[in-house]
Amino acid sequence: MRKLLTGMLLLSLFSAVKAQQNDGYILPADTAVLHKLNQWQDLKFGLFMHWGPYSEWGVVESWSLCPEDEGWTQRRGPYSSDYNTYVKAYENLQTTFNPTHFDPDKWVKAAKDAGMKYVVFTTKHHDGFCMFDTKQTDYKVTSPKTPFSANAKSNVANEIFSAFRKENFMIGAYFSKPDWHSPDYWWPYFPPKDRNVNYDPAKHPEKWQHFKDYTYNQLQELMTGYGKIDILWMDGGWVRPLVKSDSVLAHEMGSKYNQDIDMPKIAQMARANQPGLIMVDRAVPGPYENYTTPEQQVPAAPLSHPWETCMTMGNSWSYVPGDHYKPSLQIVQLLVKIVSRGGNFLMNIGPGPDGDWDPEAYKRLADIGRWMKINGEGIYSSKAVAPYSVENIFFTQTKEGNNEYAFVLPAGEDVILPPVLSIKTGNARKVKHVTLLGAKQKLKWTQTGDGVDVVIPKPLQAESSGLQYAAAFKIEY
Repeated sequence: MRKLLTGMLLLSLFSAVKAQQNDGYILPADTAVLHKLNQWQDLKFGLFMHWGPYSEWGVVESWSLCPEDEGWTQRRGPYSSDYNTYVKAYENLQTTFNPTHFDPDKWVKAAKDAGMKYVVFTTKHHDGFCMFDTKQTDYKVTSPKTPFSANAKSNVANEIFSAFRKENFMIGAYFSKPDWHSPDYWWPYFPPKDRNVNYDPAKHPEKWQHFKDYTYNQLQELMTGYGKIDILWMDGGWVRPLVKSDSVLAHEMGSKYNQDIDMPKIAQMARANQPGLIMVDRAVPGPYENYTTPEQQVPAAPLSHPWETCMTMGNSWSYVPGDHYKPSLQIVQLLVKIVSRGGNFLMNIGPGPDGDWDPEAYKRLADIGRWMKINGEGIYSSKAVAPYSVENIFFTQTKEGNNEYAFVLPAGEDVILPPVLSIKTGNARKVKHVTLLGAKQKLKWTQTGDGVDVVIPKPLQAESSGLQYAAAFKIEY
């Protein structure tokens, strides 16, 4: 059975290889990785969390430390007028970080009820503060300098991974390759100039080797001491071998130095300890970017390789007091649009300094969960199918291809259907049955040359029908 499954996986993915070669994507050669990648693509909806001492100030995660003049790097607050004073105060947040309301089981329940199936947690962001019990630095949540270290749940990453794993979530560890706290990345001898290493690794190979060893050792800790890990989600794509390219990405990264941290060695170690590990070396096309991660956007068309939109529930990745959270309508419709293009939706919620989410986040998840319980069969284990969308109707298909789902997206929260709904699937296969998920009424329908016309019962045409956010019609062939 395993050999048959592997063969089917290779066959299903082989058809896209030609296109993938054109966009820099390289299909994993390891069949265990292919198998897990296929499982991950079926999950569709995941939880992302950015969290660290920066939540105490309610500021952007890490980026206010970066000496670049960008909108997201601006310093704010009483220490903002002087860079060195600001950095010292920022790093001193470690001494007051004490999120005593931290309860990962509460998060698991809310995420599971919302229909989420995997989690990615920030074990370390660019500021270098570790939310796990690393032995490589004292700049961590379990340090005696950190008040929360006295708490039984102080090894935050381990607590989160264990809690979600018990409920069969796929587990992802976010890890920043750059580390702005490390003296071997931002060497105190020089001031930092931008997001990149502040010295030439070619001129100081021993110092760069120290940083490579530091990175490798931290990743080894995560791959050996935190149970089964399914995804290693690495951020900071400018830490990479020097690429002489005129691409927009290379220009934005702005690095003139070779920042090679030896990904082949890291991958060999990681997969020796975590067989089948999905690796996501963001923005570095090649063998270690097993899926791509468009940020805060939904591709207009399906991509030729596995992908995931990562997007915030609020406006910010990290906790900001009074943040504006996206309406449940918008979140559900984003999920439908992403899945109709063949992607996954990784939605971020930033915990606050007390260790809990904003109550609004729980409300959104509860709304999404009610919708998913009715319509999830058209989301999970689905694939993109042409024409993908026609006006406000978006399509998905079962992997076997015997059923399609047509999601009608309204302008407001309530779905108000017309007397006759024309669903233009674009195919002429013989339709056996049409139903509306969550509705008891039997539907009359007529097959047309490019789809079906569905007669909508009067109760379902009313605002009081109970249909919210998106209505899913199941078309069986």
